[in-house]
Amino acid sequence: MANIALIIAGGSGARMHQNIPKQFLTINERPVIIYTLEAFQKHADIDAIAVVCINGWEPVLLAYANQFNITKLNYIIPGGETGQESIYNGICELKKYYSDDDIVLIHDAIRPMVSAEIISDCIVKTKQFGCAIATIPCAEAMLETEDGMISTGSYPRNNLKRTQTPQGFPLGKIYDLHERALLKGITNSVASCTLMIEMGEQVYFSAGSEKNIKLTTVEDLDIFKALLLSNRSDWLK
Repeated sequence: MANIALIIAGGSGARMHQNIPKQFLTINERPVIIYTLEAFQKHADIDAIAVVCINGWEPVLLAYANQFNITKLNYIIPGGETGQESIYNGICELKKYYSDDDIVLIHDAIRPMVSAEIISDCIVKTKQFGCAIATIPCAEAMLETEDGMISTGSYPRNNLKRTQTPQGFPLGKIYDLHERALLKGITNSVASCTLMIEMGEQVYFSAGSEKNIKLTTVEDLDIFKALLLSNRSDWLK
């Protein structure tokens, strides 16, 4: 049974307000996407990597993969108009080469701090439960709002999880999910986990981390740079 990382790098990163897609921004002489790819390259249980790439950036991705010795990168797939379509494109390509029982870990290219432990737990939980969504607890007080300006209600944070990636599925299961969603007219679900919920499926949790940040804004880049410099104190468990 193979474990394939499907890295989603099809977005333009408009919220970052930069001239190039955020997954290709260079931090400490490395593109963001290379940090992400290296995490899966170094993981012993990952057999292959596929990247869904923003249109026109495929040669750049290939050049970086060669430069940084990402030898597991076997597939570069065109991105779609939406995140859901990009994931679907990737799954359809993998269906040509892998069986329904093989495990796909869908991961954001702009989550470069994913750890080996997070990847391992996602694989284990996917095999155990049939899917696995990396999550972390919700630490903040959660307020409900209708207009984004005021609130008169709160929501118990213990009933909430913050989702991350990777999100793991058997290939046949996630392919079937996308096919059924398209038949129902669902074309722009936020993530694989939300697509599962919208289709009436249960999702199971695997371990995430506060460090497994998604680089969405310029402030996130500052946090990422700080995390690259940080070393956990010896006395912390």
